[in-house]
Amino acid sequence: MHYRAFISYSHADEKWARWLMRRLESYRVPANLVGSKGRDGPIPAKLGKFFRDRDELPSAGNLSKTINDALEKSHALIVICSPSSAQSQWVNAEIDAFREKGNEDNILSFIVDGDPASRNPGIASFPYALIKPESEGEPEREPLAADARKQGDGRERAFIKLVAGLLGVGFDDLAQREAQQRHRRMAIITGASLLGMTLAVVLAVTAYIARNDAERRQAQAEDILGFMLGDLRKNLTKVGRLDLMRSVDDKATGYFATLNPRDLSDRALEEQARSLTGIGEVRLNEGNHKEAMISFREAHARSRALYQRAPNNGQRLFDLAQAEFWIGNVALQQSRFDEATIWLTQYRDSGVKLAAMDRNNFAWQREIAYGYQTLAALDESLGRYEAAEKGMLRLYNLYAKWMKQFPNDIEIRKGYADKISWLGSINLRQGKYKKAHDYFVELNSVYTNIVKQEPNNIISIKLGLDVKQLLMDSQVLLGKLDQAQISNKEAMQLAHKLVTNDPKNNVARLSYGISRFNDFELSSQKNIASLDDALVILNAAKNIEPENEAISLWLVRALLGKGRLHLMDNNTQEAFTTVAMANALVAPFFKGQPSEHMRKSKAIVLILEGEIQLKSNNADLATQTFGRARKLLEEKSETGIPFSRLYPLVLVIHLQGRKDEAAVYRERLEQSGFVPLTAYP
Repeated sequence: MHYRAFISYSHADEKWARWLMRRLESYRVPANLVGSKGRDGPIPAKLGKFFRDRDELPSAGNLSKTINDALEKSHALIVICSPSSAQSQWVNAEIDAFREKGNEDNILSFIVDGDPASRNPGIASFPYALIKPESEGEPEREPLAADARKQGDGRERAFIKLVAGLLGVGFDDLAQREAQQRHRRMAIITGASLLGMTLAVVLAVTAYIARNDAERRQAQAEDILGFMLGDLRKNLTKVGRLDLMRSVDDKATGYFATLNPRDLSDRALEEQARSLTGIGEVRLNEGNHKEAMISFREAHARSRALYQRAPNNGQRLFDLAQAEFWIGNVALQQSRFDEATIWLTQYRDSGVKLAAMDRNNFAWQREIAYGYQTLAALDESLGRYEAAEKGMLRLYNLYAKWMKQFPNDIEIRKGYADKISWLGSINLRQGKYKKAHDYFVELNSVYTNIVKQEPNNIISIKLGLDVKQLLMDSQVLLGKLDQAQISNKEAMQLAHKLVTNDPKNNVARLSYGISRFNDFELSSQKNIASLDDALVILNAAKNIEPENEAISLWLVRALLGKGRLHLMDNNTQEAFTTVAMANALVAPFFKGQPSEHMRKSKAIVLILEGEIQLKSNNADLATQTFGRARKLLEEKSETGIPFSRLYPLVLVIHLQGRKDEAAVYRERLEQSGFVPLTAYP
């Protein structure tokens, strides 16, 4: 026979037919039965091929030739019994056709649904052709049936029954052999499992040892990394070696790149965040704002994720706060005040939370002070001087208290000096020149002692340089030019030392450019060589940090100095060119909210432009230009006209020929002790 059996079924039972055919064709006869005598001869190892085809049935009432041929070549007929097949004319026709061959004993039933005892249409399982009597008056046939229903034999037991019928062996015999074979398979599987478990244990132990070894090596690497980003960075900061700090950062970045993100421990992520913050600081000191901001934002993303995992972990909140500060600081340097306000307020709030976590952790308590200081610095940039002074006085008193508590802590002393510096600067902006000068004299004394304690600490030297420049500013405003020249000479020496130590440090470069410009301003003979040096240095700094407002302001001042020299030489063409360059520097900062410093700078540019127009006999144009400058200076802020605008305002009113209108402003200037470098026009 070509087929072991023909499977007859209704389309409604097609899923059962497919399942049954796959099981039958893949079934392996138990080895101890193979070759033994069955009803139809020696039992084979496999059941053979089965026929299941409903696609070529004709629309007429006769079975197709394909179906008849398959029935003719099939040793047995398997009928999948259900209410659907019971009512199928084709299933009934196939049963009749097969029975005509005289193979009554080889018709097997596989019940999947319905009630085999019922004869009601829609309920009965057996097709009528399967149970109809051989002749009229005789009882119904009783088909050999395997019941796959849950309430019958169940699918697996029914399948074994069907196989037993196909092989011509007893069900119990086949079931017993199946059980024996299953037990042997289980024994093999169990043995293999035990072997696998043994191997797995060996591998697990090996992996555990390897994992421990890897964790130990990673811990060692993280310890080294912690040193590189901690103590080593601090020491390199003291000597001002940005190049070496950059190498440390590159090594740290390279190490992190070798780690699989899935294997990163929380500690490794923490070190990554701190490393990125450090990298950002180096990039910022180099003047690379874009790369610095990328590093700070990546540090913030990692620190925020770590803090969200453990919101009660103070160190993680501390790391998050540092990232918030640096992002806000860069925004402040670029005069993006709205963004700076958001980030610096977040930083202040994080500091408040941090301090509340541990009242005995002094480093965390200081974060509150830093938070309020950054907001006071923001107020100063926006010309809110009274608010800025109030905030700084609060911090000044706090640090004075800490100075008594920690008299030998040099960092507290530096913090105290920093508050003096801010208060002096804010008083300068408000025209309280004598008070500002007193602050700077005290500040100079404090830093002189600090530098003596740390003669090779570049940070202390840089801060000492800032102090000299601030003291010089107050001396110039009070007309103490001889003292101012001495202070600037000392500042210039310190700035040159910083630039020589680290030529790539843009902060040091700016300070050196400022000191060279001040040397030009203060020299009685107007040292043009110093001005030319200042322009070269400040231009280089500007090219590195095009968005840094402080650099732009100083470069504008230097250009105006050059323009005024051209005007004195009656070279109006060169003077106009120089003023145009200054205007181009100022313009980008007026696209958003200009700072108070930039407003004043723009007005001074317009004043020189108007003077050049007067010199060029363009009086009408000069009048318009002076009017624009005056409008800028007289536009009231939240607290009226800031004191820092008064000198250029008096200048422009005099140039307009309205000297009397300037009297009230001149009186305020004179009361402050202000002495102009040159006489009013």
